[in-house]
Amino acid sequence: MSTLRDLAEEHTHLRPADIDHLHRIAGDWQLLSDLSFADLLLWVPVDGEGTFLCVAQVRPTTAPTAYQDDQVGRIVGGPEVAHLEVAYRQGRIWREGDPVWYGDVPARHEAIPVRLRTAGGEAGEVVAVVGRDTNLSTARTPSQLELNYLTTADDLAQMIADGTFPPPRHPGETTSAPRVGDGLVRLDAGGKVTYASPNAQSAYRRLGYASHLVGEDLAALHRRLASDPLEGTDAANGILAALRGEAPPRREIDARGATMLTRALPLMPAGVPIGALVLVRDITEVRRRDRALITKDATIREIHHRVKNNLQTVAALLRLQARRVAMPEARVALEESVRRVASIALVHETLSMSSDEAVEFDGIVDRVASAATEVAATESTVGMRRMGSFGVLPAEIATSLVMVLNELLLNAVEHGFPPAEAGEPADVPAPEAAPEVVVSAHRFRKQLHVSVTDNGRGLPADFDAERGGKLGLQIVRALVTGELRGSIELRNGAGGGTEAVLVVPLARGVPENRAG
Repeated sequence: MSTLRDLAEEHTHLRPADIDHLHRIAGDWQLLSDLSFADLLLWVPVDGEGTFLCVAQVRPTTAPTAYQDDQVGRIVGGPEVAHLEVAYRQGRIWREGDPVWYGDVPARHEAIPVRLRTAGGEAGEVVAVVGRDTNLSTARTPSQLELNYLTTADDLAQMIADGTFPPPRHPGETTSAPRVGDGLVRLDAGGKVTYASPNAQSAYRRLGYASHLVGEDLAALHRRLASDPLEGTDAANGILAALRGEAPPRREIDARGATMLTRALPLMPAGVPIGALVLVRDITEVRRRDRALITKDATIREIHHRVKNNLQTVAALLRLQARRVAMPEARVALEESVRRVASIALVHETLSMSSDEAVEFDGIVDRVASAATEVAATESTVGMRRMGSFGVLPAEIATSLVMVLNELLLNAVEHGFPPAEAGEPADVPAPEAAPEVVVSAHRFRKQLHVSVTDNGRGLPADFDAERGGKLGLQIVRALVTGELRGSIELRNGAGGGTEAVLVVPLARGVPENRAG
């Protein structure tokens, strides 16, 4: 399914600013749909007299839909869109006409012109039309709640026609909460409550206000209820700003252990402030869970920090033991263990600074590679280079993969570039080829492809990858095939040297869009 922008750019000559305004409407029009008990369809004119394309659609959560099928992408013309043509050409809301039928569903048509305010604050030309189509199959005498919903919906519809709805979105805010069903309060021009839905009344009772809201000065009430005076003042100022025609950011009010989120919207059809619409939602449980998650995350980070410290202590003890061992083979084994433990500690160090169980792996690889060059036994320095990005990896993959890469890098440095000696085999690279190890990584079809390549002397002629007796290679094979559920191949490179190729599946909830 094509997006609103794709459809508009392909079929119309709308300016980028016009399309951005349509996006803002589509991002905030669930409110109008729920208040109207109606489907909203966003129509834009296309080439040809009286032809319109539907670029967006939203269904109400408060009533049955008028359309079972999706209308986005549909191009219609003729008598079927006569009401859209009137709203577009005359720039007024169209509400005339008899109900129409969609199969077995009777529906009432309305059309709302969409304007974009100019830089000077004046209403510009009509750029699109919002169709408001109501399913009449369950028509009955509306309740007080429904009447207030419909009255407010008409005010917002006029603001769309004026170009003053939706209001500008504040940075970091979403459009999903609070919604109409969470709780609705309507204020008059003086800030007094003229209507409060049952859910809104319940939300205020959780804050400690047991009386009816109708007739109350809401801004003053927020000041009285809030446990924190500064918080109460901010919430009250938000109400007053909406009454002046501004669009304040959302506020939270804490009182008596409960938390309520408020969103105040100005009501100013035809440019005249007539009051405000305040949407409220009891988010007490949401905030309690947020606090629990924050505490849990902090605990997990502390655990990773302590594990890192313990691993570093183990590495220090092994290093101290290695200095006291006289047997060279034992000393080498202990030093290898130190490096293995230290590589795991790097992962836990990164996790201790992360807000989730995932790590940016590139920095870890760079540090492991840098450490590997320090143990090179060659007469010249071995260069290390990384190509591509590992991106973000979950902890269970990162811990095993860093061990694998540590072994492969150490193996390449220690065995790929031996010290020059008399009688060196003829197949050793020429002296002008500087020793280098390259780590490459890329993602493809939910798999991580990694290669560790050196330009050294290559694998011995009698090398058997399956029966290799080195402990490092045994660790690598065990981790790749076991913990990582992947595959590894060791082979001579096409231009000389050795190449280790790993393929690791990432089907463990890895955030692909966070890959570097």
